[in-house]
Amino acid sequence: MQIDQVFQESCSAEPIVVSAVVLWSAAGEMLLVRKRGTRRFMHPGGKPEAGESARQTAHREVFEELGLVLDDTELSEVGCFEVAAANEPGRALRATVFEYLKPIGAVAAQAELEELRWFDPSGPELEDLAPLVTAILSHGLAASPATRT
Repeated sequence: MQIDQVFQESCSAEPIVVSAVVLWSAAGEMLLVRKRGTRRFMHPGGKPEAGESARQTAHREVFEELGLVLDDTELSEVGCFEVAAANEPGRALRATVFEYLKPIGAVAAQAELEELRWFDPSGPELEDLAPLVTAILSHGLAASPATRT
């Protein structure tokens, strides 16, 4: 008999707290990134530094990972999502998600990023998406701001 359960020493593990940013191309594709040593694609973002707000973290992480300076007036807070962490089994992820309302151009992977992918959310869902990406798509961000009615 096989039991599909995960045992953890403690149920009190705090979720991993991050900020994530949904970025769009002019063609309506969503930018996803894959960090070095991982297999799942996710939104740019990461953990806050001491004393940093979620918004400040979003700005810093996008700059560090992509070299992109965001115009704060175009950065809209979507909300907070809690999902399974993509790269740390048995851990939850609590993400403050932002959407950048202005399309971005070409960017290059920097810092800990290994790969970038432009993803068409109207196409088939890919198997290597992080749980947060799937949650964001289910929440209604499956189209760029320019194409929403």
